[in-house]
Amino acid sequence: MILRAMKESDLDDVLAIERAVHAHPWTLGNFSDALRSGYACKVYETDAGALIGYAVMMLAVDEAELLNIAIASSQQRQGQGRMLLGEMLALARKKEMRRMVLEVRASNASAIALYRSAGFSDIGLRRDYYPGHAGREDAILMGRGL
Repeated sequence: MILRAMKESDLDDVLAIERAVHAHPWTLGNFSDALRSGYACKVYETDAGALIGYAVMMLAVDEAELLNIAIASSQQRQGQGRMLLGEMLALARKKEMRRMVLEVRASNASAIALYRSAGFSDIGLRRDYYPGHAGREDAILMGRGL
């Protein structure tokens, strides 16, 4: 697998994954804004060049915030998400960040389990943060030292 900088030309593939794996996906504008803002926007692809995942991370002073991370449905449950998360943690360390934070839907048990196994712990709760099918859903804030 190869981790490389996301480019505008990747956005169709990124959006296809985003729409397939998230009930309330980011828009093209969200990804374009992240690229223009200089966030750490990475794509994860096979040696053959097939894009299978991506991550967007904002770096501020000494803290990295993982804003979005996803692996294509066909590649899930094979360790790719764990590897991509590890790559983003390594990048944050390389940029001399002291901590990484993220938020996750309270209903996303598999993501929560992944983050906890990677050393993240709960640090807060944002009530009614995410739109949901039947109203709003809480976000769990998680963090870990680097």
